[in-house]
Amino acid sequence: MSGETAPLVILIPTEDQMHEIGLRLGSLLIAGDVLSLNGPLGAGKTTLTRGIGEGVMAEGNVSSPTFLIARTHSTKSGIAFHHIDAYRLSSAAELDDLDIDYAGSISVIEWGSGFAEGLSDSLLTINIEGDLETDLRTMSITGSGRFANPSEFLGQSK
Repeated sequence: MSGETAPLVILIPTEDQMHEIGLRLGSLLIAGDVLSLNGPLGAGKTTLTRGIGEGVMAEGNVSSPTFLIARTHSTKSGIAFHHIDAYRLSSAAELDDLDIDYAGSISVIEWGSGFAEGLSDSLLTINIEGDLETDLRTMSITGSGRFANPSEFLGQSK
């Protein structure tokens, strides 16, 4: 574990709090940031992404792109916001075929494990687990680049 920081673990008891974390996170993102969201169906990946979309001031409805694979939103800052669903992709090459400028945009990839690695020096990986009956979720956050210390990063203000 040389040079690695322990994951930041957050307990999230409600859908509203998942959304709030997304808002906070989105307000801190800049061009070149890539987020990989992982967890079972119903874990809260899309709820988190909606909050992130609001935080980056994405225009339009941020909804799951499951059947489209990717949606691109303009933002008030002029930086493109990509919401990608890798669930139906079978290889990282298929993600590459989308021809997204990861360095010049903000990208959130649902089901991103195995797809998002190597897309950016600034990768934030969020794994969500939980009890679907009680809504209690556990979010484990790790990162690289400017996200290397998630606790420190999320404590920043823009």
